[in-house]
Amino acid sequence: MSNYKIIFTGPPGAGKTTAIGALSDIPPVKTDAASAETLGYVGKQGITVALDYGMMRLNSTDKVHLFGTPGQERFDFMWEILVQGGLGLVLLIDNTRPKPFEDMHFFLNAFKRFIHETKVAIGVTRMDLSPSPSIADYYEQIKGEHLKEMALRPPIFEIDARAKEDVSLLLQALLYSLDPGM
Repeated sequence: MSNYKIIFTGPPGAGKTTAIGALSDIPPVKTDAASAETLGYVGKQGITVALDYGMMRLNSTDKVHLFGTPGQERFDFMWEILVQGGLGLVLLIDNTRPKPFEDMHFFLNAFKRFIHETKVAIGVTRMDLSPSPSIADYYEQIKGEHLKEMALRPPIFEIDARAKEDVSLLLQALLYSLDPGM
């Protein structure tokens, strides 16, 4: 029996809870609390204050455990706890936020050590509502001076966090970057 652990992170409203729900074979566990900060997000009932959890069965014995971090920096103490034993990181960025590149830089830096030990894949959500910046712009940011020292080459996709196929493709890209023979 094998158990794997994937971490989902990103700013509030980027789709972490939704993405985990799209992939999970069980009803996801959510630790949401009501917040005035969710008022700007259609359909968002609260913010994650501890973690989200879901699980995918690969076969009768192997499982992938999906953990979502809180998006707010004030809950960053949970980030270190959640990454322990993690196989890789899925970073979701909401393209409708005022400064999505700053969000990306922030989370890549916050998880720098974990990413160095594993890998990261980036999913850009809500591009249907805000097509700019483009995926090409995100790749340019990764190559820029601010992140150059991290020597990142993550897969970056436009995704709909509600669509199982989109989130699955992002997860497969992460796994492929960890082991191209998968």
